[in-house]
Amino acid sequence: MSKLFEITQGTSPVILAFPHTGTEVPPDIWDRLNDNGKLLADTDWHIHELYAGLLPNATTVRATFHRYVIDANRDPSGTSLYPGQNTTGLIPETDFDGKSIWKAGEEPTEADIRLCLADFHAPYHAALAAEIERVKSIHGVAVLYDCHSIRSLIPFLFEGRLPDFNIGTDMGRTCDAAIEAATLEIAASAEGYTSILNGRFKGGWTTRHYGRPETGVHAIQMELAQITHLETEAPPFAYDGEKAKRLRMHLKAILTKIEAIALELKR
Repeated sequence: MSKLFEITQGTSPVILAFPHTGTEVPPDIWDRLNDNGKLLADTDWHIHELYAGLLPNATTVRATFHRYVIDANRDPSGTSLYPGQNTTGLIPETDFDGKSIWKAGEEPTEADIRLCLADFHAPYHAALAAEIERVKSIHGVAVLYDCHSIRSLIPFLFEGRLPDFNIGTDMGRTCDAAIEAATLEIAASAEGYTSILNGRFKGGWTTRHYGRPETGVHAIQMELAQITHLETEAPPFAYDGEKAKRLRMHLKAILTKIEAIALELKR
């Protein structure tokens, strides 16, 4: 594999994290995936492209490895973020439709999880934590905006159709109320889109782990329905430039407002 993550250091108080856009899989793991697994269907397709340039001075941290190697947005202890609901673990055994992604007899073991936590999950989060501290040292505050996407229809994970903007703050625990309110206001006023705050997605481990407003570190997750920027939510998961152009306008407004709030919070 190439580098485990890519970092662009900026001067803004806002940090964009991309834990699920990577598609690299080491050969020894790739050989254990079945044909369904090799589709890499649960990638956050094109999300780093969607956000590119929206906040020019933002720091970005992007994992290059795929979530089937290890999920960088899961609790390293293995504790479920959504007890009692269908979800996927540190190394998923199935895709988001509940279908196996591994060849028979090649499913991940506890030893695999320990190894991938050390070799992939921990280095990514060490890099992300270092950027949070760097940005906070500049501004006295840092806002981690965790960038995600998912298909809008996945019966295995949730009923019905997912809203377009899914904002997660762990019920307001991970960021200042002004950040949460402004994000929801812009999303809710975006014509032609639907939105929800702390619905099916309340913020993953990244958001919950780093979001400590009392320390000056705020975190918020944005889970976008993929239909908002892909041609279809099926292979080859092609990027739709016209859809993305409309969506980017609203995402830019959200990030710009979050940055302005962050600069006020430090005073």
